[in-house]
Amino acid sequence: MFVFFFKQVVACYRVLATCVGGCTDSLQLRDELRQTREKAQRLAMATRSHLTSHLRDKSLPEEQRKEMEILWVGFSSSLELLHVDMCKVFNMGDIFSLSKKETRVQNGLQGGGSEVAARALSVPDLNKPQSTSIPAEFESQERSTMEKDISQLDHMIDDMEMKVNVLRWMVEPHGPQYPDPLSSTDSASLLSVDEEQPGHQPLHQRRKLFVLLLLVVLVVATLSICIVFFS
Repeated sequence: MFVFFFKQVVACYRVLATCVGGCTDSLQLRDELRQTREKAQRLAMATRSHLTSHLRDKSLPEEQRKEMEILWVGFSSSLELLHVDMCKVFNMGDIFSLSKKETRVQNGLQGGGSEVAARALSVPDLNKPQSTSIPAEFESQERSTMEKDISQLDHMIDDMEMKVNVLRWMVEPHGPQYPDPLSSTDSASLLSVDEEQPGHQPLHQRRKLFVLLLLVVLVVATLSICIVFFS
């Protein structure tokens, strides 16, 4: 469950991060990003401790170990996505300052990310009136905090790789296996779909029409040659 909740919060943070620098960027959005980031960091610490303790347990049964390795791969991948988005927000915040509204990109988005942030933070709603005044030194303090958080996340990723040696390419996911996209079954199904589409002639009918036209051309050419030689 730790990994599932962590993935949800990372996904919410990614959605909020896309609004930085756009027409919906605001002081409230930056505060929602901060709260979501802090929630993600707390979940990351708890998830790392939970998975590390199990994967370093030598007496863990093989089946449970495989399950933990799958969770570990999902967690570490989500952690890297969080790191990428945090760096993105850090850089975009430097380019698009809240005090300069004219620098924002008019991307056509409407509304804020309050519902997304509320889902990540498990609270009813964050849709409150936005503050128009920006506190002094707010952006510089936030950038300093984000810089520390990014560095802490870097250290966490490196520490995880040193403590637990799970090769991602060796972990096999569980679930239904998807068929080969180039298999004969898929090709036959594509042909059947093509035949059922309105306005399109089936493949065998097009072949018959081509052969018929070729015969007509040959007959006309033969008759023309006969007329030339016997006239």
